[in-house]
Amino acid sequence: SRSDLVSHLKNIELFSGLSKGELAKVAAGGSERSFGAGTTIVEQGDMGRTAYVILEGTAVVRRGNRKVATLGVGAPVGELSLLDKGPRTAYVVADTDVIALELGAKEFASVLQEYPKVSVKLLATLAGRVRDLDRKVFG
Repeated sequence: SRSDLVSHLKNIELFSGLSKGELAKVAAGGSERSFGAGTTIVEQGDMGRTAYVILEGTAVVRRGNRKVATLGVGAPVGELSLLDKGPRTAYVVADTDVIALELGAKEFASVLQEYPKVSVKLLATLAGRVRDLDRKVFG
């Protein structure tokens, strides 16, 4: 239900700082989606049409056969291809059963435009990923 989705969202760092009403608007723009363990959430090379925010569970990010990261509650998934309209850069597979908020490209853009706090937090999350990858590659 929408109230359950709002309850999930209020505990997600990405959406902290939004009021209950604003969270309800975000929830109304998306839908809750379940992925069983082992299910591919996004596929490398595909053109992105949706982004997800993990509400429950964990997912593994892989480029080819190489594990790049493990994502948990609050992590955005698939947002890069919606930001730059390019192909997905990695496979993301549910490591456990995953429940996620699914936002289409239009809804995702609307959330970022309407709620600048979410954009700033998304940028911080992406910067953290770049730093992690930098450490893995360059030490």
